[in-house]
Amino acid sequence: MPLYTADALVLRTYKLRDADRIVVFLTADRGKKRGVAYGARKSRSRFSGALEPLTRVSVGYVEREARDLVSLNFADAVQSPMSALDPGALGHVGYFADLIDAWAAENDANEKLFRLGAALLAALAAGTPIDPLARYFEYWLLRLEGVYPVWVRCARCGTALESAGGALLREAMAFTCGACAPRAGSERVSAEAFRFLRAASGVAPDRMAVGEAPPPQAMRELERAHRAMIATFLDREPRSSRVLREMGA
Repeated sequence: MPLYTADALVLRTYKLRDADRIVVFLTADRGKKRGVAYGARKSRSRFSGALEPLTRVSVGYVEREARDLVSLNFADAVQSPMSALDPGALGHVGYFADLIDAWAAENDANEKLFRLGAALLAALAAGTPIDPLARYFEYWLLRLEGVYPVWVRCARCGTALESAGGALLREAMAFTCGACAPRAGSERVSAEAFRFLRAASGVAPDRMAVGEAPPPQAMRELERAHRAMIATFLDREPRSSRVLREMGA
């Protein structure tokens, strides 16, 4: 059987028997894979330190026909989220990996999603503040999947939202200005938050640390809006979202 080698991001692992692990990883060119890392739970495993969520690895694996799981031959860490300059950012690593896993398709190449995850990891290492980085990641994840609502103008009257601010209509998943938003069933989104989206549309994630920091209130508004979108399109709230919320509390 041929040995495939790939650049990959580890998304999650599960225990398997006494010494092994099942590893879910996203490759740059062949989509998401699930494989067995034999001996990964042993104290002197050759996989030591390389199977943590969001670690970028050089991986080698064997894939057999009619088998759902590949067999990992090696996984060498290229970049780890543990290199994040802000220790508080580490609480978000599982959240980021969880969302990539939720949108990545089995055996279906998605180079843009892989590049987003790799750029996110680089931004963590560069010390990009975690709140704008998380909002950036959510925005681009939803945008790459084609489900982020049009945010430049009100979906009802055409008012420019960057100057007027507005709201996300949860049922319609559309942005409107404040005048068109109903009192119930909407999440307020300020003009500052829409200006953040404008900035995020044109830079790499590590550039979000450059310039004036976005207002914390705008980040909270986008956090609520993005969580509503994610829960709607996944038809569930990711467990990692609940964990983050409890950590914040």
